[in-house]
Order: sequence, then C-alpha cells, then structure tokens
Amino acid sequence: MRAAAPLLLALALPAITSCSTLTGVTSPAAARDHAAPANGQAAAPMCRVSTCIALTFDGGPSAPTPKLLDVLKREKVPATFFLQGEGHTDTYPETVRRMAKEGHEIGNHTWSHKNLTELSPAEIRSEIEPVQRDIEKATGHAPTIMRPPGGATNDAVSETMKELGLSQILWSVTAKDYDTTDSALIKSRVLDQTERDGIILLHERYAGTIPAVEALIPELRARGYTFVTVSQLMSPATPEAGGVYRP
Repeated sequence: MRAAAPLLLALALPAITSCSTLTGVTSPAAARDHAAPANGQAAAPMCRVSTCIALTFDGGPSAPTPKLLDVLKREKVPATFFLQGEGHTDTYPETVRRMAKEGHEIGNHTWSHKNLTELSPAEIRSEIEPVQRDIEKATGHAPTIMRPPGGATNDAVSETMKELGLSQILWSVTAKDYDTTDSALIKSRVLDQTERDGIILLHERYAGTIPAVEALIPELRARGYTFVTVSQLMSPATPEAGGVYRP
C-alpha cells in the first residue's frame, strides 16, 4: 500500500489521479470493498449504501476552532481534525479535549509542518511523537491516522508511519482557503470538486473558512451527501498503519 516514489500531491492533488507516484494508494471505496464482513456476515456499513463525504481540517487547534466546533455541533456534523503541534496542541489542550468529547476524529499533522520526505526516520519521529503525546494527554487516546504536510510521502515515510502505528490520509478536495478570505469562493471550490467518498481539506484558522463551512453543510446535504469521519468513510475496513489513503 505504499507509494513507490515520493508523493508530493499538495495543491494539484485532484488533477493528478493517474500519476504513477500514486501506485499503492488505496481509496476509501476500495478499502470498504476488500474488508472482511463483520463476524462472517454480509455487512452493509453506512457508506456502502449512503453517499458519504468526510470533512477534514488541518493545522489546528487555534483560536477560531471553538467557533467551528459550535457550527459542527449545531449541525450534527462529525469531522476529522489533523492537528499540528507547535503553537497548537501545546497551546489549546482544552479545544483538543472538546473535539474528542463531541465525537470528532483526531489525527496527527506533525509538530512543525515540515516536508517529511526530506527528513531522516529519526527526524520524522521527532515531528510525530510530541503531537501524539499532546493528543493522548488531552483525550486519553493517541491518534491512529495522520496527514503528511503537503501530502508529501514516500516509502521511507510510510515505513516510519507503519512503525508508529499511523495510516496516512490524503484528500480529494482542496479549496485553497489559505489564499482567499472570500467565503463564497471557498464554498464554490468545494462544491465544484466534491463527489461521493470525497475527503475535503480545509483550515479553520483562515478568516473565510468557517463562514464557508456554515454555508456548505446545508448545500452538501441538499445534494444528498452524508457527513462522516475518515474512519467511518472506510468502514468496515480499518486503515492500515503505513498505508496511504485518498479517494
């Protein structure tokens, strides 16, 4: 399940699905289809019958995160948060605790957002392990999923993630919300790219994002989508440590 060459998807990710560096990447649908039925019985988890999508947020927690959590709570939408360490998990542990308490999935997004393909195994561990500790201290559980900064991964990164018990979650929809404060544009970019089993990448710390999410949720529901966490998107499969997943 590991990529054979460095996989730096970054902003162009939705456009390069056929790129050879995607060899070994597993889609949520493929993971579901190949999962063994529960207890030997024919299973029909939610996303085998519903049109599911996963809303994900990178780089928090930060000062605006509680406002986003208020929106998600009001709308009864579960999300997946890939948390950064320095200035985030070490600064807002109560927000991390609230995420877990309110049923959101929590993943690791490294301590300082370095390109992991440029680091040694020891350096990769130093980017991952402090965030694992912060999240476990706040919630009682260490993450089992992570998102490599910029979507950059390769065999060496995958091997280290396998040793750390972490699977790698990429994305299929990016609104580039870091380069605009226009909430309507963010909303439009997401709607234009979203399809079944989509994994949407946003960053709640940017000014235009939370208003865009407030508008997106009812619109996506009106289009027939069901919001789930990343792990729910793959159920009954369980993401494998070291594996790379994207729609």
